[in-house]
Amino acid sequence: MINEVLYMNGYGLYVWSSFAFTLSCFCILYSVIKLQLVKEQKKFRARFESLETDKIEIAKKQETYKEILATSSASKI
Repeated sequence: MINEVLYMNGYGLYVWSSFAFTLSCFCILYSVIKLQLVKEQKKFRARFESLETDKIEIAKKQETYKEILATSSASKI
């Protein structure tokens, strides 16, 4: 029975190799996006950690800053 699932009437090699290729592409894509996210978060922190306290308060009131903090603290990626 398991051989029938793996063999798939002669098409198993094509189906399973396509599946493995697609899965590996998704894993690579996930890794690249994760690395880019970490890089952008580091740039964001470096830019905002060097600000003076009055400018930090102004930046915290901006909507973009709030969205970035919300996604960076509880990132699902």
